[in-house]
Amino acid sequence: MNMKKSHSFSFAPVFIFIVSLALLASCVSQKQVKYFQRLQKDDTTSTFATKPGVDYKIQPKDNIYIKIYSLDEKTYSFFNKSGSTAYNDYVNDPAIYLNSYSVSTEGNIEFPIIGKVYIKDLTIDQAKDLLQKLIDEYLKETMVVVKLVNYNLVILGEVRRPGQFKVYQDNLNIFEALALAGDLTDFANRGQVTLVRKTKEGSRIYRIDLKSPTILNSEYFYMKPNDILYIEPLGVKRWGFEGFPWAIALSALSTALLLINYFKL
Repeated sequence: MNMKKSHSFSFAPVFIFIVSLALLASCVSQKQVKYFQRLQKDDTTSTFATKPGVDYKIQPKDNIYIKIYSLDEKTYSFFNKSGSTAYNDYVNDPAIYLNSYSVSTEGNIEFPIIGKVYIKDLTIDQAKDLLQKLIDEYLKETMVVVKLVNYNLVILGEVRRPGQFKVYQDNLNIFEALALAGDLTDFANRGQVTLVRKTKEGSRIYRIDLKSPTILNSEYFYMKPNDILYIEPLGVKRWGFEGFPWAIALSALSTALLLINYFKL
């Protein structure tokens, strides 16, 4: 009996080792989920020269919302795509889209009475000034409103609410964009964010490191229409640790070890 006990093997250390290994493998360190990691601990007044947002230049297939206002409603209604001035006509996206002007492949819009107006490669403000100048030849004391309708962002990967988002503000930065998607998950690789952006030559891919404070003065800090953000998962997510049923596995393992230990005795 004593001989049996002297050769009995305790599974407790093995069990503790396996549990510890599983917990460590399924955890994500604080270093992997922090933004702006390269700031010094005592540095509370760092200043980064954030580049001003680059004004978007109108391109073919863009949709531009244009509204003309004047004291003489009957006259200026001829210049508007919809004769009604009711606010309810423009409170939803389909209505705004249908009442917008599509930029042709040549870069023109067909504007009532005036005809073709070339606005390709103009900023929204420049297009507004051009239309105001043209309208002033027909009417006095008018106000022109110009907005970009098709400002969409696609955010995919390790965010809480992936999808396509419509933006109704100028100079949206990357952190504001991620906030639309509910922020990154704990398994997001903040050092490997992929930005797909349309250029004149075609779509280009850029790599962004959100852990570096230099993102604040990067040319990719501000989003542009039709940008696509993809956030890669960390290695721990790729190995399936997040969705693995650890509770069931550890329970079965502990039961098996207890039974083996019992019959050994």
